[in-house]
Amino acid sequence: MINQQVLEGNWNEIKGKLRTRWGQLTDDDLTQAHGEVDKLVGTIQRKTGEGREAVEKYLNELSGTAGTALGQTAETVRQYGQRAVESVQSSTRQAADQIRAGYGEAERFVHDRPAESLAVCFGAGLVTGVLLGVLISSK
Repeated sequence: MINQQVLEGNWNEIKGKLRTRWGQLTDDDLTQAHGEVDKLVGTIQRKTGEGREAVEKYLNELSGTAGTALGQTAETVRQYGQRAVESVQSSTRQAADQIRAGYGEAERFVHDRPAESLAVCFGAGLVTGVLLGVLISSK
């Protein structure tokens, strides 16, 4: 029997196919049965005179088509998600490599030029202190 979730998830597509197969179904008939498989089957039987088995067989064919479309959509979403994860991982690796390289360069600079490194740190601390002092005194 058709899956309730497939029926609800693909209602517009299924509704169009039902109207094509059984033209005597009105929008009102289909609106009243929306989302309820048993109600839909009963409505189709009452309006068309088709047997329950024939109606259920057609609905199962529709659910197979809708299920395939749903499966393809899910696979496409999964592929996009996988690509996004791979892109984020690649960017993270690149950023980590650049940080390691920058740290290595800073370490070499401090090792090769300790006096200049100390002067740079002292200057940066002095500038930071002056800026904080100005900000605090302006409040």
